[in-house]
Amino acid sequence: MQEKIEKLKALKLLFVEDEEDLIEIITDTLTKLDANFLTACNGQEALKLIDENSDIDVIITDINMPIMNGLDMIKEIQKRGIKLPIIIMSAHTELDYLNKAKDLGVVEYLLKPFDFIKFIELLTSLDIEK
Repeated sequence: MQEKIEKLKALKLLFVEDEEDLIEIITDTLTKLDANFLTACNGQEALKLIDENSDIDVIITDINMPIMNGLDMIKEIQKRGIKLPIIIMSAHTELDYLNKAKDLGVVEYLLKPFDFIKFIELLTSLDIEK
């Protein structure tokens, strides 16, 4: 697991989530792991961070958020020609959401609440070009 944590530390993550409690848990855990990450509370804020940080490696996003939801954010990222692996982290299990995410090229769909160990394994198994 230590090897995976070291690999995680080499990545710059962007978490897009509007639930303050979940962002706090993620922030606390990733800070303890000495990970490099940013957080945004909606898709619009995330797009601004993406514009300001060309070194983001992975985006982890919720679907339902105020101002701009995750699926609309992903569409905008694609319109801009940005190629980043995107993981959706959501409580929604409806096939409509799963299919839309798949159509948009989302690499993984994690259901909340998620297992942080499995999450780290997923992140470190992605083929990310540095």
